[in-house]
Amino acid sequence: MTEDAPSPPLDPAELGAYFALIEVSSLLRHTVEQQLRDAGDLSYVQFQLLATLGDAADGSRRMTELADGVVYSRSGLTYQVGLLENAGLVTRSPSAEDDRGVTVTITEAGRNVLAKVFPGHIDVLRQLFLQPLTRADIDSLARVLTVVRDHMRTIPPRSAKPRRKSTARQNPPGGEV
Repeated sequence: MTEDAPSPPLDPAELGAYFALIEVSSLLRHTVEQQLRDAGDLSYVQFQLLATLGDAADGSRRMTELADGVVYSRSGLTYQVGLLENAGLVTRSPSAEDDRGVTVTITEAGRNVLAKVFPGHIDVLRQLFLQPLTRADIDSLARVLTVVRDHMRTIPPRSAKPRRKSTARQNPPGGEV
């Protein structure tokens, strides 16, 4: 078996862009999570789920669509949706298209929580993320991040990848295991 040649190291600009992205993402997420907890007792993922459902024309999405959209594991999503359901913010029902599927729908209470957290959420985004940027910067950043996101989305999300088949242990020649 041959090994692939190692990738060349990142140049200083590439490494700087990567570290800046990671730091910006961490700082922004921390502040957004705190605002969501304070304003609506929501985790970041719960907010993403409610916002995704709130944007859907009928307020509903299948669980697999939600998992892929918010880039979250199926089991983690099931847990988070369960918390939202217990709080009365969403409902779950069998999918109309597939007996095995589950559809999640935002409730009026869920829409009310979104309406409660959105003003502060927008304030955080403007103050922390958008304020130092010009309109041209925002347009360029949106274009660049869209290209990167679309490239990354060409790789199937974990929840959509085929599951590996387990390999059965084979008997050694001429004998039992």
